Amino acid sequence: LAPEIEAAFEEFSHKVFADGALSAKMKQLIAVAAAHITQCPYCIRGHTKAALRRGATQQELMEAIWVAAEMRAGGAYAHSTVSLAAMTEEIEPHP
Repeated sequence: LAPEIEAAFEEFSHKVFADGALSAKMKQLIAVAAAHITQCPYCIRGHTKAALRRGATQQELMEAIWVAAEMRAGGAYAHSTVSLAAMTEEIEPHP
């Protein structure tokens, strides 16, 4: 319902995923990882297919997915310090 905006987004997307300092294949692998972190099934499907069309192997895709899994789990691990601080605040005697 907004063809001009849609066209601008399509142009932006094509430019973002074009070869540059990073290859189009590498950009699609990054997109696959990001899609797993954001948990967007449509993005996972579309960028997986795009990565394969640009020469990515199944092994490369799986490694990108594992990177995403580590980053997502890493966020939970890093934020555990918030819970640990709250435990310390609650357990320590208050003056």
